[in-house]
Amino acid sequence: MLTNISNVLRACAQRNGAAAVMSARSYADFTTQATFEIKKCDVFKLDEAPATEVVMTREEGLKYYHTMQTMRRMELKADQLYKQKIIRGFCHLYDGQEACAVGIEAAINLTDHLITAYRAHGYTYTRGGTVKEIMAELTGRRGGIAKGKGGSMHMYCKNFYGGNGIVGAQVPLGAGVALACKYQGNNELCVCLYGDGAANQGQIFETYNMASLWKLPVIFICENNRYGMGTSVERAAASTDYFKRGEFIPGLRVDGMDVLCVREATRFAADHCRSGKGPILMELQTYRYHGHSMSDPGVSYRTREEIQEVRSKSDPISLLKDRLLSNNMASVEELKVIDVEVRKEIEDAAQFATTDPEPPLDDLCNHIFSNNPPVEVRGTNPWAKLKSVS
Repeated sequence: MLTNISNVLRACAQRNGAAAVMSARSYADFTTQATFEIKKCDVFKLDEAPATEVVMTREEGLKYYHTMQTMRRMELKADQLYKQKIIRGFCHLYDGQEACAVGIEAAINLTDHLITAYRAHGYTYTRGGTVKEIMAELTGRRGGIAKGKGGSMHMYCKNFYGGNGIVGAQVPLGAGVALACKYQGNNELCVCLYGDGAANQGQIFETYNMASLWKLPVIFICENNRYGMGTSVERAAASTDYFKRGEFIPGLRVDGMDVLCVREATRFAADHCRSGKGPILMELQTYRYHGHSMSDPGVSYRTREEIQEVRSKSDPISLLKDRLLSNNMASVEELKVIDVEVRKEIEDAAQFATTDPEPPLDDLCNHIFSNNPPVEVRGTNPWAKLKSVS
């Protein structure tokens, strides 16, 4: 990626007659890595805590920046397409919470497993889905990551189990994935995400109990964005210390707007799970800029001033950008090149998502079973027969 950025920068500089200025600063002039002080995590039933002095390399920083910008721009484009009625149905956007997904992925392996709720576009991307596949799924096209049949809430790829529409239902499923990891003895784990709105679900507490009894390698993560739909956490929960909700499960409360805080806390949690100590619970304190879904304007239960204050003081992309620039790990021009590349990728994906054909009716019942002979599926009445192909 660094080579591509270098070539693009050089071409841009020559076109603008500024080659001399650009060449005066080579990549050897940049700091290759730097040490940062990050916010201390609150801990529960733990004798140790994640590090507060951490190292980030220039390459890592640029990668995190590129991924977060891609997620942000993808969600803003989804907002635009929804308002144009090109995207229909449910659509829950993730902008503002990018540090959570990027920090988690930076601390685990792609061979590990992840399951989340319906605010899933960002995780689909970090798990290996492409922007083009995600955008085409949002518009219900054949080239979508679920062949146009899943939509916003139901996207999947290898070791990523969705995208689940039922509030809290993914938590016991995630524990099941963790049970499989333990049974197979492959040193893998499952990251199981849910929101503060789902944190009061009974099935979550049942899952805590089983996971603790069986010492499952699962990281339960509550993405606390302060509002469950339109209800603030203070009005919905008798205790807002979500990281202590496991009672007998150790917990961490983490600054979810700082990618480095999330990364270090997730590394700590992953080490805990892989060492055979069983589950651990993390609460990521984060914020969503959009409403709960696209049908929620997001300003009837919170003020525009509150949203703007978070944007100006705690935005995860701005925080990372400031660190890169102030520690001489990147230049303004270099980050602008990344921004241009990201915008082009998003625009190309949106073009594909609006021109790719919709799946034909014959595909409606396909993929019900895996590696099975074709089967007949009853339609809306006993005489309507459809075929399902694996």
